[in-house]
Amino acid sequence: MDYSRIRDFIISYSHDEFAVLQDIYIRALADMVPVIRRDAADLLRVLILMNRPRKVLEVGTAVGYSACMMASTLSEMYIDYHIDTCEMDESRIAMAESNIRLAGYEDNISILSGDAADTLAAISGVEYDFVFIDAAKAQYMNYLDEAIRLSHPGTVIVTDNILADGDVLESHYLVEKRDRTIHDRMREYIYRLRNDDKLETAILSVADGMAVSIVL
Repeated sequence: MDYSRIRDFIISYSHDEFAVLQDIYIRALADMVPVIRRDAADLLRVLILMNRPRKVLEVGTAVGYSACMMASTLSEMYIDYHIDTCEMDESRIAMAESNIRLAGYEDNISILSGDAADTLAAISGVEYDFVFIDAAKAQYMNYLDEAIRLSHPGTVIVTDNILADGDVLESHYLVEKRDRTIHDRMREYIYRLRNDDKLETAILSVADGMAVSIVL
């Protein structure tokens, strides 16, 4: 079975109902800025609607597309929700701030600037209902530790890009030498997700691989 054809077929039915989101997505692709893939965005929307969170944490803002997409979904349910999103690249922060204002979510989304590991460690007194991790893959384990610390029973933690374009399936020695550290860490991360007694996790072959975990 040609899974790439199936994925293309599924994506052909995906779209942003909010025109501003379409513009942000198209400009991000043109500028070669990594943004969440269409089928991953569809899953994220459904999970948001199922979980109905009011406090959301995102690790990895990029240009703000996924934060705005989550905000557009949350706005269908609430007025009083909030998203904290972490980003260290100053040029991307500037673009994200502009996109968030353009979409009209500046009162609902806060960008926490700086290295995400340090930013997360500095947060206290907050319990998030939903966490989306999509940043430096080598730091996923650290992000997960902080995400669990900042969660409560029932919090949903979603991790994107866990299959590393298929490299995670290969033997350590069949992966390009420059990619072996990421390969090994991602395998360790997947093992942790499936074996941590604080989590119940499903690994999905959506987009470049997504993990959906619930904090127990």
